[in-house]
Amino acid sequence: MTLPRTVVFDLDGTLVDTAPDLIAALNYVLDREGLPPLPFESARNMIGAGARKLIERGLEVEGRVTSVDDLNRLTRDFIDYYADHIADASRPFEGLEVALDELKALGCRFAVCTNKLEWLSKRLLDQLGLSGRFSAICGADTFGVAKPDPIILQQTVARAGGAIATTIMVGDAGPDVGVARRAGVPVIGVEFGYTDVPIAELMPDRLIGHMRDLPAAVESLSRIASRS
Repeated sequence: MTLPRTVVFDLDGTLVDTAPDLIAALNYVLDREGLPPLPFESARNMIGAGARKLIERGLEVEGRVTSVDDLNRLTRDFIDYYADHIADASRPFEGLEVALDELKALGCRFAVCTNKLEWLSKRLLDQLGLSGRFSAICGADTFGVAKPDPIILQQTVARAGGAIATTIMVGDAGPDVGVARRAGVPVIGVEFGYTDVPIAELMPDRLIGHMRDLPAAVESLSRIASRS
């Protein structure tokens, strides 16, 4: 069986359950603006498009319109706070490391392609002891483009030493499915992440509800690719 050489992961809501720390940082900046905190469940699905968009969405819920300068200031405040609390409560999703071990034994390499800033992504994965598992960790600022622009995925794969023709994307939301489709890469959707549109409605090639199911999903897509 021919396995892809590169499996590329989204970060927030796919590899790591980062919602507790991201929402804490969001509520920190809202509080500084004199606004009430957002409930965890309603804020959870606002995650996935980067810090600036998360803040914009949080302000919209409160009916707050802000200037570009104020949004820039709030984003800086958010990042400063979040960087200091990046792994207070964030943890890898259950079964992740076992799944990575199984796939590595089958010859896969791994990369991260996220709309989080690269240095924050590396800091998070460093603190969780996961950085060494990935051949490349690339964020929205790495190449100057964000998902779903296919360039970010193409360049991430190249940096990891892989090839698009033998790549599978794993993600939890629209930008992940979109970047995979635009790059011509099959995509596995995870059902436990952060999305305002149910991942099943986005029609990924495979759906998984737990990381234990990831190796089988990768192998299934690999068999299809090897026959085409």
